[in-house]
Amino acid sequence: MILTVTLNTALDITYRVRALRPHASHRVSEVLERPGGKGLNVARVLAALGHEVTATGFVGGATGRVVRERLTGVVDALVPLSGATRRTIAVVDDLTGDTTQLNEPGPLVTPAEWSAFQKSYDGLLASADAVALCGSLPPGVPVGAYAGLVRAARAAGVPVLLDTSGEPLRRAVAARPDIIKPNADELAELTGSHEPLRATQDARRRGAHTVVASLGADGLLAHTLEGRWRATPPATLHGNPTGAGDAAVAGLLSGLAEGLPWPDRLARATALSAASVLAPAAGEFDGRAYEELLGRVLVSPEGMAA
Repeated sequence: MILTVTLNTALDITYRVRALRPHASHRVSEVLERPGGKGLNVARVLAALGHEVTATGFVGGATGRVVRERLTGVVDALVPLSGATRRTIAVVDDLTGDTTQLNEPGPLVTPAEWSAFQKSYDGLLASADAVALCGSLPPGVPVGAYAGLVRAARAAGVPVLLDTSGEPLRRAVAARPDIIKPNADELAELTGSHEPLRATQDARRRGAHTVVASLGADGLLAHTLEGRWRATPPATLHGNPTGAGDAAVAGLLSGLAEGLPWPDRLARATALSAASVLAPAAGEFDGRAYEELLGRVLVSPEGMAA
């Protein structure tokens, strides 16, 4: 079983409009609602790939009930909150393909609710083959929360992938997660370096065993114990990029669970990330595009810059 953790869950709402213009009224052509937050997006992609997945994190209020009702194909181990789950709004411009994202703040988590989550998490680790810790921290959760969750997973002998940013990432890296998956900006913020190869090397010095950096349309850059690789998609696809990084996380986790060598994991993660751009909402991917892209992703060894 793969466990995904989404401390700041959401109800993702996607609006499609013909053309998004500031200071104007818009007629929405389509509305989609999905359980959201990075870990739930990862869970849905993993389930679509045929993996057994359990999702935990926090949900609360009327929005939280909708999230639970629509969470299909995934074992629900979400912990209830007294506050209301947030909503995220994505507005897709059909003319340009651009997406505008509006993210509400999460609900306040009380000390008692955080303690209840930690107890549940420790119990779930006993049957987990891998765990993904994903996304931002809601108010009330300690900034070092992910560091503690990484240490608990490592103590239980469960490989852990971390996908967050800012101070929570900096603190958690010191707890030595097996994999971190920052994007280029998050990696630069962590290390102070804007040169990706040097930045991945520095992130490993800080504690991460493996660093897989998302480089947007340029694919993935991985610095692992076995070597360094760059995975490049065969073409740039236009669509909704929301959730592309989450699809990449699902590809890395599924490859880990199946024991694939790193080049094959990176090819899968890159193809899934690209195919997710063609899907209408985060946490989904275009299956035909994924199968077609998988064999065309270029994975090549990468040397260090001088």
